[in-house]
Amino acid sequence: MEQNRERNRAMELVLNLFTIFLLLALSGRVTCCGRNDFPEGFAFGAASSAYQWEGAFDEDGRKLSVWDTFLHSRNRSNGDIACDGYHKYKEDVQLMVETGLDAFRFSISWSRLIPNGRGPVNPKGLQFYKDFIQELVSYGIEPHVTLFHYDHPQYLEDDYGGWINRRIIEDFTAYADVCFREFGHHVKFWTTINEANVFTIGGYNDGITPPGRCSSPGRNCTWGNSSTEPYIVGHNLLFAHSSVSRLYKQKYKETQGGSVGFSLFALGFTSATDDDIAIQRAKDFYLGWMLGPLIYGDYPEEMKNSVGSRLPVFSKEESEQVKGSSDFIGIIHYLAASVTNIELKRSLSGNPDFYSDMGVSMTYLGNFSAFEYAVAPWAMESVLEYMKQSYGNPPIYILENGTPMKQDLQLQQKDTPRIEYLHAYIDAVLNAVRNGSDTRGYFVWSFMDLYELVKGYEFSFGLYSVNFSDPNRKRSPKLSAHWYSAFLKGNTRFLGSQGIMQLQQNNFSSSASS
Repeated sequence: MEQNRERNRAMELVLNLFTIFLLLALSGRVTCCGRNDFPEGFAFGAASSAYQWEGAFDEDGRKLSVWDTFLHSRNRSNGDIACDGYHKYKEDVQLMVETGLDAFRFSISWSRLIPNGRGPVNPKGLQFYKDFIQELVSYGIEPHVTLFHYDHPQYLEDDYGGWINRRIIEDFTAYADVCFREFGHHVKFWTTINEANVFTIGGYNDGITPPGRCSSPGRNCTWGNSSTEPYIVGHNLLFAHSSVSRLYKQKYKETQGGSVGFSLFALGFTSATDDDIAIQRAKDFYLGWMLGPLIYGDYPEEMKNSVGSRLPVFSKEESEQVKGSSDFIGIIHYLAASVTNIELKRSLSGNPDFYSDMGVSMTYLGNFSAFEYAVAPWAMESVLEYMKQSYGNPPIYILENGTPMKQDLQLQQKDTPRIEYLHAYIDAVLNAVRNGSDTRGYFVWSFMDLYELVKGYEFSFGLYSVNFSDPNRKRSPKLSAHWYSAFLKGNTRFLGSQGIMQLQQNNFSSSASS
């Protein structure tokens, strides 16, 4: 009889555990994976960028970038001070150490290092980056450096039009040469261009980001041509990247042993009507635009047919120069979108632009206008699977992934939705890796609250809050910082819904006793 009772209790326990698992699975909150499930050497980090973090916009020889003039001329909030990382970088590195980051991704301000974009190097700017990089590596944090994060010097824009002129390729290569020479003994991971596709669309098709060029109605652009300039700029970005990549291979790779990559903004596409044609067109325009030349040496056929003579043409020599020039692809991913094929038509101004050329309507999942992203980890997985299947499975670093919340110093400390988002997407990355994706690293955007390039200080992505009303820019860990730190240190107690609740209780108790 006692044996029967024990057997019944065991069966009841098994049934209860199965029921709990089933409920979690049905709720969409089941979590399976911890840090130790990833391959050895997989890098976990967090990210920022120069304009959004450094501040000190007119100090120590730095001159204006296109972001400075764009925001000042529109009387909008700006990154003049931002997080004051220029002065507080040692404090921030200590937070990275406490969090347990393997790596930190940041960008170099071209305007701080070479104020006019070409010519003399600014010694104080040079020393700042040397000191910052040294601070990182002294604590075992791997620096991942982006050379261009939307912020070329205003001088080059005034002189010859910046990225619409091929002259910038030579200046960008010379700037990269300085970076490789001065920082390359510590930096092994270089990204040339950040979000090349979105930088081009925002700055030259929509005019909503610097340099604010467009010909779309209602955009208040005073110059630009949305039907041609996005494609000209995209072409020049690819040439600039390949020029820098070739320089590194010829002059630095043998002694420094690093790698040079190129990054893209990647949406996960779906269709409410199972419209495979619309999905493929969207992929060709958003990803194939840059990946086609980098992997295969030319633009996708769909783009060439749609854009026609407005799309620049690669000579055979140029195609060979661009093809294979990226050691890795940086993926920036936040969102999923539903697409529907539409009849090709001219934009409202009577001229074609990027969107009319693409020929699909697109709706972001979630409430995009309220800056609320849907938690759709399948989108991350689908992007990585598509890269594997369609572009030869290149090495990938996910250089940005995260979700925004409205800036509120009281509420944002308990940012449980961010934890749920991050864990879902990290699990999706692991699924992709287990399915053969050559993904090698994952970086949370962002390490701390920053000046966000579209929304300013209204919304924040940070693991650490920054009190922008405080002259000292006080940093404070959010619940997500505690969670990510526990994850990085292999602590699985806080995985899943129950673990998050426990983390909340622990954090509340420690806050109440302090």
